[in-house]
Amino acid sequence: MRVIAGSAGGIPLKTPKTDLRPTMDLVRGAIFSSLGESVVGAHVLDLFAGTGSLAIEALSRGARTATLVEVDRKACAVIADNLSRARLHAGVLCVDVFRFLQNPPSSEPADFIFADPPYLKQPGDRNFGAELLAHSQLPSFLAPEGLLILEVAQHWKLPETPLWECFRRKRYGSTESLFFRRNAVAVDCE
Repeated sequence: MRVIAGSAGGIPLKTPKTDLRPTMDLVRGAIFSSLGESVVGAHVLDLFAGTGSLAIEALSRGARTATLVEVDRKACAVIADNLSRARLHAGVLCVDVFRFLQNPPSSEPADFIFADPPYLKQPGDRNFGAELLAHSQLPSFLAPEGLLILEVAQHWKLPETPLWECFRRKRYGSTESLFFRRNAVAVDCE
């Protein structure tokens, strides 16, 4: 795994020795290709940050600031190391995402929120993606014209999302990336 483009392009990123599943280079490349120049100068929030690859890619491509939220302490240490390797700076908060979302944003809203929660592995597992979309505080962390980009396993069932409008859903192997706008009427996202 590596930074794909920008000031840190080509720099390899470490992965913690945990059960985290980092965003594949192919998926990251496709996401940032679709965002284009809108990343330049943006404020980014990376939830379930894992290795930090999404925020690091955004910073490498010109994002102004990034905040990464990850509960796993080993992953937080790897994120700090990856930021150092890429010679980039960001805020890293080693805290549960849902606990983080309980407090009103202390900084400006994000232009982009990236979320790569643990996938459902079997029926009955906690559905972090659905919980995130239903969280009433999440929209307050996003600028009015901002986007939420959520990674899920292929064929993930999109729940009713009264707080969000899904306007794009792309599949890359076993991963799907869903793009949402806030405060819109939910629609079927195909």
